[in-house]
Amino acid sequence: MDNLASIINGVLIIIMLAIFGTWLYLFAYTMKTFKRAPRIKSRDSGQRFHRFPKVSIILPARNEEKYISKCLESLINQDYQNYEIIAVNDSSTDMTERLMWSYAKTSSKITVINARPTVKGWTGKNWACYEGYQKATGDVFLFTDADTVHSSNLLSLATGTMLDAGLDALTIIPRLLCNDFWTKITLPLLPTFLHTRFSALRVNNPEVKIGYFIGSFYIMTRRAYESVGTHKEIRHEIIEDRALGQRVKEQGLKMKMFRGEDHIEAIWARDLRTLWNGLRRLVIPLYNEDRFGVLLMITAVFFLLVEPFLFLPYPFLLDFNGSVNNIWSCVLFDVTLSIIIVIFLMNIIQLKLALFENPLYAFFSPIGCVIIFISFISSVVDANKKDAISWRNRKYSIDRKH
Repeated sequence: MDNLASIINGVLIIIMLAIFGTWLYLFAYTMKTFKRAPRIKSRDSGQRFHRFPKVSIILPARNEEKYISKCLESLINQDYQNYEIIAVNDSSTDMTERLMWSYAKTSSKITVINARPTVKGWTGKNWACYEGYQKATGDVFLFTDADTVHSSNLLSLATGTMLDAGLDALTIIPRLLCNDFWTKITLPLLPTFLHTRFSALRVNNPEVKIGYFIGSFYIMTRRAYESVGTHKEIRHEIIEDRALGQRVKEQGLKMKMFRGEDHIEAIWARDLRTLWNGLRRLVIPLYNEDRFGVLLMITAVFFLLVEPFLFLPYPFLLDFNGSVNNIWSCVLFDVTLSIIIVIFLMNIIQLKLALFENPLYAFFSPIGCVIIFISFISSVVDANKKDAISWRNRKYSIDRKH
């Protein structure tokens, strides 16, 4: 029995050391990203635009009466000289359209349009963006969301940076606002994994074929937008910003991602329900593209996020009798505890440096880990069901032909 226990403990220690090593890598890469990812910076006083290309801000909105006013106010007050705002009402059933028109009466920059009913094969936001594009007259397009608030100089900074660097497209990472307890304990865990694949370091590396747009702010030239096929080319995509950014990178266009937490705020989830639907929205499309890859991802999420907390009491359930197995059990406990400490540290860093929230929310990490894992499992179970995805008061089914 002692030999069997030794083998079991040895295997478990190897597994836990692998998990610990993975977390150390994630920790190191996250810190590297925070340190090296470029920030969108204020232009020197001596710098001036040689030209002011007209920018069309395309703002789709569906049932956004709680947020649309702050967004429009921040857009109206931009210090850039030459721009228009195409506010697209996407079949709202609340006060969104009325608020759009009230702001349009006070600012000639705003043009309000009502998107036609969504065409079959299109997702709602893609269709609304495309409707806005058809009315836009600018040489540069900025796509943003209705729950986003911009600093008064952000359009100047983004346009100037794009022109100075000779870029075709530029996207900015916002400060993500957490309005509820569930988002505050769950959202800090997600960037840890996103950093390894969609970090600014990878997106900005021309040798890496990874492209990504942050939906709350991406700006691109008309030429670039039309060359990738506009939103029409990604009309069926649920995560349209990822798909459009990927097309830009695949076609060899120059794009760059910047950190801009000082200049832009956005809301990723508004309560537990939208948090849950947002997590499922991430996984279900990916599962239908690469089932095996997503199953591997969910397995990894279990071992990285859930297993350490489940496994922590294990050594105390053993019979400590002063044998070698007692020593191995202590080692196993120490490694597991080290993993949990790293998880807490990662959450504290994300809360302080990215979300600007109270670090004490990190102590509720185990609950956030469980929410993410269960949402991923439910996504796989429901992936092929009709209306599997619920987003912005619409239901979507995944067409596996795409």
